[in-house]
Amino acid sequence: MYFNTTLTLYCYEMNNSIKTSKYNFFTFLPLNLFEQFQRIANAYFLFLLILQLIPQVSSLSWFTTVVPLVLVLAVSGVKDAIDDFGTFSCRLKDDKWMNIQVGDIIKLENNNFVTADLLLLSSSEPHSLTYIETAELDGETNLKVKQALTVTAELGENLQKLTDFNGEVKCEAPNNKLDKFTGTLTLRGEKFALDNEKMLLRGCTIRNTEWCFGLVIYAGPDTKLMQNCGKTTFKRTSIDRLMNVLVLVIFAFLALMCFILAIGNGIWEHDKGYYFQVYLPWAVGVNSAAYSGFLMFWSYVIILNTVVPISLYVSVEIIRLGNSFYIDWDRKMYYPLNDTPAQARTTTLNEELGQIKYIFSDKTGTLTQNIMAFNKCSINGKSYGDMYDMAGQRTEITEHTEKVDFSYNRLADPKFVFYDHSLVEAVKLDDAATHGFFRLLSLCHTVMPEEKKEGNLVYQAQSPDEGALVTAARNFGFVFRARTPETITVVEMGETKVYELLAILDFNNVRKRMSVIVRSPEGDLTLYCKGADTIVYELLDSSCGSLKEETMEHLNEFAGEGLRTLVVAYKNLQEDYFQEWHKRHHEASTALDGREEKLSELYEEIEKDLMLLGATAIEDKLQDGVPQTIETLTKARIKIWVLTGDKQETAVNIGYSCNMLHDDMEDVFIIEGNTSEEVLDELRTARKKMNPDSFLDSDDIIKFENPSTKSRILPEEQANGVYGLVINGHSLAYALEGNLELELVRTACLCKVVICCRVTPLQKAQVVELVKKYKKAVTLAIGDGANDVSMIKTAHIGVGISGQEGMQAVLSSDFSFAQFRYLQRLLLVHGRWSYIRMCKFLRYFFYKNFAFTLVHFWYGFFSGFSAQVGQFLCSCHTVY
Repeated sequence: MYFNTTLTLYCYEMNNSIKTSKYNFFTFLPLNLFEQFQRIANAYFLFLLILQLIPQVSSLSWFTTVVPLVLVLAVSGVKDAIDDFGTFSCRLKDDKWMNIQVGDIIKLENNNFVTADLLLLSSSEPHSLTYIETAELDGETNLKVKQALTVTAELGENLQKLTDFNGEVKCEAPNNKLDKFTGTLTLRGEKFALDNEKMLLRGCTIRNTEWCFGLVIYAGPDTKLMQNCGKTTFKRTSIDRLMNVLVLVIFAFLALMCFILAIGNGIWEHDKGYYFQVYLPWAVGVNSAAYSGFLMFWSYVIILNTVVPISLYVSVEIIRLGNSFYIDWDRKMYYPLNDTPAQARTTTLNEELGQIKYIFSDKTGTLTQNIMAFNKCSINGKSYGDMYDMAGQRTEITEHTEKVDFSYNRLADPKFVFYDHSLVEAVKLDDAATHGFFRLLSLCHTVMPEEKKEGNLVYQAQSPDEGALVTAARNFGFVFRARTPETITVVEMGETKVYELLAILDFNNVRKRMSVIVRSPEGDLTLYCKGADTIVYELLDSSCGSLKEETMEHLNEFAGEGLRTLVVAYKNLQEDYFQEWHKRHHEASTALDGREEKLSELYEEIEKDLMLLGATAIEDKLQDGVPQTIETLTKARIKIWVLTGDKQETAVNIGYSCNMLHDDMEDVFIIEGNTSEEVLDELRTARKKMNPDSFLDSDDIIKFENPSTKSRILPEEQANGVYGLVINGHSLAYALEGNLELELVRTACLCKVVICCRVTPLQKAQVVELVKKYKKAVTLAIGDGANDVSMIKTAHIGVGISGQEGMQAVLSSDFSFAQFRYLQRLLLVHGRWSYIRMCKFLRYFFYKNFAFTLVHFWYGFFSGFSAQVGQFLCSCHTVY
């Protein structure tokens, strides 16, 4: 059901029909033939067919070439048609919505698919909340919550109000960014900011919501789902590149054989054939031995065409398809807990798995489980979470250790486990710092609560970290109970308080922090902030000096245990300043141009002179079998690089836990310079220790003034021992610059293990590209989250882990499975056997072709170089 309104939209007018298929009934034959004849071998055999139509040249009938050529074209054409039919079927389903246009208002009900990109206007849920599932977009199965503007929520389901709705929407041009939307709604002279939290994207499914109304912003090909349906980058294997080179060499060899036979025919006709024309008359138009030799050259091009592997491509694809089925059917790579089998998402890269030399791996969710548990914390300089005996010695926590009893809190999560009773006592004694700490955790987040039954709270969190922190605050007496666009309701030690939510300063990979500004029931204005320690520490007030040192000691201790850490802080705001800032914030949030840059400047302005509260430590356990898998891959001389956003201490501890780093190593180099010169010096010092001889010709290799942009393959260098390298994000940024990248890759490739900390998604891709540029090696990237997509696409082979962070990595990958340990079997079993099968097949194939063709070549010396051969033999050979 939809309505045309008087709403004006400043965006593209577009209906909702889409075309996802490549062909239709009329275009299939010409388009498919055009694509297939772009292959050199197919075009060559078409050229042969033309030669065979010339009687003076061909000694074979035209069907000897037509039969194999048609067979190859038919097999490839049927495969292309089957692949395209799936997308064609989807288009028929989408045609049901094809009449929807931009500016229409649509009613959706529970379990309905969202038919276009919609601006949420109203819904049946309180505060116009709408629950959606985005599995079709990013693979994430946890529900997300969208919320309409208060000004449109009042429309409800009143059809007359919806029909009379009159406003003006200005928005950005269609793009493929699923997590961003910029626009404004002008209604009754007032302007409101529109962002992604108010959008329902095509491909989502409405859940737990009786009905909702949405305004069509983008339709058809302009929807973000369709904008993301671009062509995937084609990855070619080394076997493919080798086959192309071999085909060119074979062409040259064919030309050489034909030239020799043509010369032989000219000599034979001149010395012998001229006198035997009574018995062997020359063809019509042939009046000299030289011209006869010229014609015989093209005749032998036809006869000796069997040396050119026209059926090679089809045979290779069939073998690859079979190898892919072996991966899909492998029960030892099946994960029963979430019913996830291994999947070969491409059939063209199987044999490449057997040649991997570098693995680039994410940490969280790839090596670890990405199931977060609140483990420890530091509040006002005191550490909580460890257990001590009567003598004050730290004791190990076991299954027999007494757990904290949260039965006094009727809203506590029964699954939450904590052992340090002193933290509960601090909360019960009304310790101000402890209360402030958990109050921050209950307010500074984007979690949505769902309460189906009284007291039965379920949190819908977009990241496991946030869910763990809010659950911890809930159990310690600060229960996040409800959220509206303007308020957050928290039950603090049994007392319900409603905080006015004035602003949310969003988290992103650059800021690495998030903040909220709230007004308490008492009228106090407070900014609460949580984020990475390296970022938040730079924003703290100078009066926090001693507390910063104590908290940093705890942070290092937590990170040394492999825990994920965050720093929390707050700031009391003055009313006058906030009102002036809030006015500028509204102007920036409603700007269409440069909105993110303007908001970022405002965030930087207000997020300073913060007061430190403490730090959190969350445990993320290793997946089963990770240490053993890494140890086995290392024995296979595969180098493993870990690229993670975690802090250095956490990543190093995980490195030791995974058996990547160990005490038997000669040294583990730490690169943490703050300038280009410092980073260069640290890299050169490390390389000098690992391979002193490499400095004998360093001036000829490293060009600092004018680095070449061309790819340059470096020779393999050997270290004089086993080493590891750890480099942090800001040092990596310098090392990736043009004048240092060569030094980085030389030093890093001498190490057995490389760990890059605090890296951005872009830096992950840059590191992979750097190794591809300077090393003649096959690379593999493995990850589980959206921040790993760029790395997965950059590597020769991308592997996605279907874990807690959705399916974006899987959807961008070439192979996928549920656990990191399956990588060992993928590479060392399926990769090895696929490579062996392909090599044996190619060896046999070329032997067969040459054995058959050289018989004809040798027969020419005994038949006067007359290009005579059996009519049917060549066709049978090629088809076979």
